[in-house]
Amino acid sequence: MKIPVPDEILAADRLGRVHFVGIGGAGLSGIARLMHGAGIAVSGSDANDSAVVQALRSEGITVHVGHDASHLDGVDTVVATTAAREDNPEIVAATARGLRLWPRSAGLQSVLLGRSVVAIAGTHGKTTTTAMTTVALQEAGIDPIFAIGAEVETLGTNARLGAGPVAVVEADESDGAFLVYTPDIAVITNVDADHLDHWGTSEAYDAAFAEFARRARVTIADRADLADVTAGFFDGATVRGHDLVIEGGGTRFRVEARGEDLGVVELAVPGRHYAQDALYALAVGLELGADPAALVRGLARHRGAKRRMEPIGEAGGVRVHDSYAHHPSEIRGDLEAARSLVSGDQRLIVCFQPHLVSRTRIFGTAMGAELAAADEVVVLDVYVAREDPDPEVTGALVAGAVTLPPDRVHFVADREDAVPMLVGLARPGDLLLTLGAGDVTALAPLLLTALAERARG
Repeated sequence: MKIPVPDEILAADRLGRVHFVGIGGAGLSGIARLMHGAGIAVSGSDANDSAVVQALRSEGITVHVGHDASHLDGVDTVVATTAAREDNPEIVAATARGLRLWPRSAGLQSVLLGRSVVAIAGTHGKTTTTAMTTVALQEAGIDPIFAIGAEVETLGTNARLGAGPVAVVEADESDGAFLVYTPDIAVITNVDADHLDHWGTSEAYDAAFAEFARRARVTIADRADLADVTAGFFDGATVRGHDLVIEGGGTRFRVEARGEDLGVVELAVPGRHYAQDALYALAVGLELGADPAALVRGLARHRGAKRRMEPIGEAGGVRVHDSYAHHPSEIRGDLEAARSLVSGDQRLIVCFQPHLVSRTRIFGTAMGAELAAADEVVVLDVYVAREDPDPEVTGALVAGAVTLPPDRVHFVADREDAVPMLVGLARPGDLLLTLGAGDVTALAPLLLTALAERARG
């Protein structure tokens, strides 16, 4: 459901009691935490119980499982997820009662008013870049407010009201939210057409990022046509990386900024795309006047974000990782990183779940082409969110585009059937990667249990 942005966005302390519809999501849970930390009365609801819901309750936030109009008694402002339907009883009640009904972008902007904002956008890598930037700034003595689209191990949460005047936030383009913010510093990690269900064309998508760049005092990107400060592994970059090495589950490279050598950065996560994200984080810190050595130390502390090539566990000699990749470019980056974790006769087995009917219709063939970098591929059916199913667009479209021998590509329409198939494929030494933005992540613990049972005989 598309909820219009209000003409005037009030500061959070003027909103009265705030209720979040879909509070268990990464975006709304973070905003709720920020408002709660500022002493604002906050409540929420979500369709399902989850670890996030339980964590919010433990922090003192009232969270209901299920949606009901009674949850809005005494509420002044409602902030809702775009995944909410128009017939959601809380949306219906908010409209009938004339309450403020805001999208998440307006909710976050209400917290950011009066702050020096670093807004990090891009098709891929914005969560990791926001996390790296936050950790690096903390090491440099800057305690920012932060709101990130995933739980971050090093930070212990996805959002916190820091003491300093700086705010570091992930700025999502999927529904146009990033054009609500007025950043002092904007980061654009990359622009690679996506969310065309909202934007319509790749040209409109590109134009939105150009507008986002114009809204900032300083824009950091890897493209000179968008950026005031460039960052990347190329000659002439303002913040330039070189001598990149990916091995042993980590990444290291040397950095120079405006001709000055800043030394070697060592990351505890593998992948060239993570090195690029780290360059953006360094560029932000340098723009804020932070000590370069402290920024480098901070980057070394980063241990990844939830669902970003996240190690889940090992059982029966099989390692299980989980990642959020759902676009062809993200699949390519994660499989490249996963490849650095296997050697010899160890194999990479990927279980991929396409996300959104519209995205699968447009990019399904390209998804399949990228999955061919694995040794064995299991494709699930499309995870349907925000859209209605289309019988013509299923996971079979992706599986049919994987250019591996047919006996190494498997389409599994029922997610529950994937666990026995994957356990049957895996052997000691293999890396098993669950991949996608839907509920494929729930398979990882089930796989570990089944693998352990197999090992016990």
